[in-house]
Amino acid sequence: MKGDTARTDLVVKAMTIIDGKALSEKVLKEIEKEHSELEKKVGRKAGLAVIIVGENPASQIYVRNKIRACEKVGFHSETIRLDENITEENLLLEIEKLNNNSNIDGILVQLPIPKHIDGLKIINAISAEKDVDGFHTTNIGKMMIGDETGFLPCTPAGVVHMFEEYNINLEGKDVLVIGQSNIVGKPMTLLLIKKRATVQVCNSKTKNLSEKLRKADVVVAAAGSPKLVKASDVKEDVVVIDVGINRVDGKLCGDVDFEEVSKKASFITPVPGGVGPMTIAMLIKNTFKSYKQKIDK
Repeated sequence: MKGDTARTDLVVKAMTIIDGKALSEKVLKEIEKEHSELEKKVGRKAGLAVIIVGENPASQIYVRNKIRACEKVGFHSETIRLDENITEENLLLEIEKLNNNSNIDGILVQLPIPKHIDGLKIINAISAEKDVDGFHTTNIGKMMIGDETGFLPCTPAGVVHMFEEYNINLEGKDVLVIGQSNIVGKPMTLLLIKKRATVQVCNSKTKNLSEKLRKADVVVAAAGSPKLVKASDVKEDVVVIDVGINRVDGKLCGDVDFEEVSKKASFITPVPGGVGPMTIAMLIKNTFKSYKQKIDK
């Protein structure tokens, strides 16, 4: 009609960046409050001990961040720094001391450790009741059967917490996990199955990875390959969790091309500031859980 003004309605897709840093701060504040109240009743703080073997720069940063998180919530913390040439026997003796230390509720050995030491033997030498990394075979078994007295591996647990906090329903969704490590890929798959998702696990030998990615409603990238996942690999409104931490030209980046993929995603985690802070928050949560379990006993 004459006089009508032509109008074009533009539909703008909303994309949400999952703020792991803010969410981790929320988790830590809740723990700090509850811990402060329990400490007054019990007469001691929760305690975390971290063993670091060698001078790996990345490990040094991770350990420092974990100790800072302990300070934020008022936990007691100890860092045991050992020479990279330490014998397996002497490392086991250090773990035994911590197992018998009543002021320590959580023990972790920062990975990676030198190749001359049997990693599985070291992990299983930690008391399952103090294995706050969630790698002991007892805790992996408990996770498998849904026994909630155990400890979940921190990174997968942090990812699940993100899904819950942002009300991302996984039931019936097609989820693709890239990576099959014992630390992330395998336990992540189990926790996703528990959420009633349909899960496919891929690795460096997977054929037609791009084709599989394009069918996924949710992608968890934990391959350790910089910007492996491109915008052309994913469908509109995909949920993307980037677990990768890579350094390229002096800058940190994930396994996902964030700048391009974020234009198509409904939810996406950044690197840094996404999964990393949540991993540390879950470590503190596991340590607090161990502390409370001892109190209950």
